[in-house]
Amino acid sequence: MMRLTAALLVGILAGTVVVKAAEPSPNAKLYGTPGEAKAAWRKAEAQAALQRGDDGHWGGAASPLGEGGAIARLKDIANIQGVRENQLVGYGLVIGLNGTGDSLRSAPFTEQSLRAMLDNLGISPPPGASRVKNVAAVIITANLPPFAGRGSRIDVTVSSLGDATSLAGGTLVMTPLAAADGQTYAVAQGNMVVSGFVASGQAETLTQGVPTSGRIPNGALVEKEVTGNFGQDELVVELREPDFTTAVRITDTINAFAKRRYNQPVAKERDSKTIRLRRPKNISATRFLAEIEGLPVVTDEVARVVVDERTGTVVIGEKVRISRVAISHGSLSVRVTETPTIVQPEPFSDGVTAVEPNTAIDATQTSKLGILGGTDLESLVKGLNQIGVKPQGIIAILQGIKTAGALHAELVVQ
Repeated sequence: MMRLTAALLVGILAGTVVVKAAEPSPNAKLYGTPGEAKAAWRKAEAQAALQRGDDGHWGGAASPLGEGGAIARLKDIANIQGVRENQLVGYGLVIGLNGTGDSLRSAPFTEQSLRAMLDNLGISPPPGASRVKNVAAVIITANLPPFAGRGSRIDVTVSSLGDATSLAGGTLVMTPLAAADGQTYAVAQGNMVVSGFVASGQAETLTQGVPTSGRIPNGALVEKEVTGNFGQDELVVELREPDFTTAVRITDTINAFAKRRYNQPVAKERDSKTIRLRRPKNISATRFLAEIEGLPVVTDEVARVVVDERTGTVVIGEKVRISRVAISHGSLSVRVTETPTIVQPEPFSDGVTAVEPNTAIDATQTSKLGILGGTDLESLVKGLNQIGVKPQGIIAILQGIKTAGALHAELVVQ
């Protein structure tokens, strides 16, 4: 009875793992959980590789690349070519400041902009009549996201251009935002949100944060869309970190999925950064990318050591290797002590009080000898810690090891 119950339970569970995609194309195939699908893709690719070699068509044979590295989704390590943000910039005025705006004598462009704005509103003040401190000239910047349609709202950043001390409480007047082609794509207007503040008295001034810069959430209204070539039959995937191994692995993973989903390979690697995708028929580009962007990919990276001499920061990659070397690291400490002596003249003499210098110099030199070598990151870090050096010393040691040819990694000094 227990065996029968277990068999029925297994049958029920097995019947629930098959999932259908919403509105599948005629070429769509049923597939199971991601774990089962991944195992099936690898098995199918291994069998296909034994039966045929790389025929030069889309996809080709699976690459005999070893496992290793972190597993990441395709959407986290690559972008679609042409799907990107566009930068916008504009010049405008912030009004309503509490006496913290530009001084019009020091910032003449603010007065010119104010007069031009009033002229557009039908007001023509005489020259020199506007000596206010509640107006500031600003630069507005924003990023126009991809596929933003007319009527969409985006955030903008407002920064002071003159000598205003704070933009808190100000309101940005309607300002057009243009792209690099000179065309206007959005219009910004709204109340400022400034996180910094400044408070001053007769003897002290306190400034917290940056009061001359702020943001306007949803402060710009998109007036024009950016046309692109998204939706064509061929799409291009661009890796954020170019790598030949990762590019081939992505191609093999996509093709293993596509052969079961669309009965055909769709990917072909072009170089270390780009992969061409051929969209199957009877499926939109949006649905096609949504189905492949979540595929797990075993990434690979270059062995790299990044050092920042200004802050003493050292970042060592997982694949960094060091041949066995002997290191002698020493430090020299020099201590200079000044103990001046006051010399008094004899009584009833013509002498004067003088200061006699007295200097003591003490030099101490220490040196440590250690054996360093590591086949993995953990042993490498342990070896550096056993020598007992500070970050600045580690930077000097790594540079010396690189010069000696024992550091098998790229050394990046910032």
